[in-house]
Amino acid sequence: MHKNKRILVVDDDPNIRKVVRFALEKASFSVTEAEDGEVALTKFSEADFVILDVMMPKMDGLKTCVEIRKLSSIPILFLSSQDDEFDRIQGLETGGDDYLTKPFSPRELVARVKTIFRRVHPPTEDVLLSHGYLRLEMRSFSAFWKSDSVSLTTSEFEILQRFLSAPERVFRRNELMRGQVVSDRTIDSHIGHLRKKFANQGAEIIETVHGRGYRLGPCQ
Repeated sequence: MHKNKRILVVDDDPNIRKVVRFALEKASFSVTEAEDGEVALTKFSEADFVILDVMMPKMDGLKTCVEIRKLSSIPILFLSSQDDEFDRIQGLETGGDDYLTKPFSPRELVARVKTIFRRVHPPTEDVLLSHGYLRLEMRSFSAFWKSDSVSLTTSEFEILQRFLSAPERVFRRNELMRGQVVSDRTIDSHIGHLRKKFANQGAEIIETVHGRGYRLGPCQ
């Protein structure tokens, strides 16, 4: 299932890269490595997924993520020795899809990678979800406002997919990301990013229902 999936592991510690490579290759992923962010920027375009250490010389993981997000919506999982909520939120706000703290279980790392791949793996038949001018094309993992493409991260795409599955429904925060345990602040961060990206298209797509959660706006 995963033998054609290529994962770029970015960490300045060769021992960490070795552990991660062994775990991923055991799970039938293909692995390439980079020792810092600058090298990662030359390699990520050939990968399907990036595992990115936060604390690195030359260019740290957060700056690397920002540069990658200018060009790609490739899934990014952060690794960090920082276990503080602020650091986790900062990682997600720069465009990361998940965040795992060191020391970590290699089995948990592989499980998280597989979970993210399942979320972005296209269905065998194309599925189109739409509401007003908002449209999601599941096979190509693409989002559109009118005729304009909007680049989304994996988590942002999943949240919009949930909204479009029931456009009139008010969702509590814990209902917006299935199969994941995330904080309210994390969800609010993703919602903020979605609002900003669509505001750039002149659209207000998500409404806050105070005391209850969020719902999709009219998208007109």
